Amino acid sequence: MNVICEEGATLSQAVTLQLDAGEKVSVLHPSQIIAFQGNSNQREDRLMDIAGMYRKRKLIQSNVSGPAQFMIGLPAGYSVQTIPLSEGADLLFEWKHVLFYTDGMRVERKVQTLKNALITREIIKMKFSGDEGILGVLTHGQLHRMKLDPVQPTYIDVGCLVAYPENATLTPRVYGNALASQHMNYHFEITGHGYALIQTGKSDHQLEQEIEGDGFIRRVLREVIPFGGILIK
Repeated sequence: MNVICEEGATLSQAVTLQLDAGEKVSVLHPSQIIAFQGNSNQREDRLMDIAGMYRKRKLIQSNVSGPAQFMIGLPAGYSVQTIPLSEGADLLFEWKHVLFYTDGMRVERKVQTLKNALITREIIKMKFSGDEGILGVLTHGQLHRMKLDPVQPTYIDVGCLVAYPENATLTPRVYGNALASQHMNYHFEITGHGYALIQTGKSDHQLEQEIEGDGFIRRVLREVIPFGGILIK
């Protein structure tokens, strides 16, 4: 399979997948397929095999077989990173970050703890393993690998964490002093072996306003007054 990333001058990014005869790929966000070259029977859509509420949300995946070529459009500001996986891989992903994966990979569903599910709004994590394969990961901004330590915790914004090793221990926390903890999103305190994958794009409307010329006094008051970001617009 050949993966071609493209970007137009005024358009959002796109990725083109070229499949040879005998190759297959599963696309978990089929509504993003914007162009297809091949026989129509080479695309087969079906309900994702995920239990409980995921079935109720009627999530669909597309299975495409080669020879064929198709283009997947991406939202503005998003990018795709291809990750080669092999037997023994233990990374857990949220399904929303998985754009596609190649045939021959096993997909296991791992249920989160209730506390973590409430914070991340995701009940199921996905683990990919099996034969040599390629995983296409959709991220806001670029994807960064951060090495974990089994003793020294790493704190990662819950909205930026894309994947982590199955052996890792995650605890939702805020950190720092009182002023720091009241101004931050929840983070996961993570310990373990291996690497966590982080998306580096992060939307912050307050930062955008400040860059566009928000007044200095307003910025100071927002920082020093408890809940100033809510009271002072």
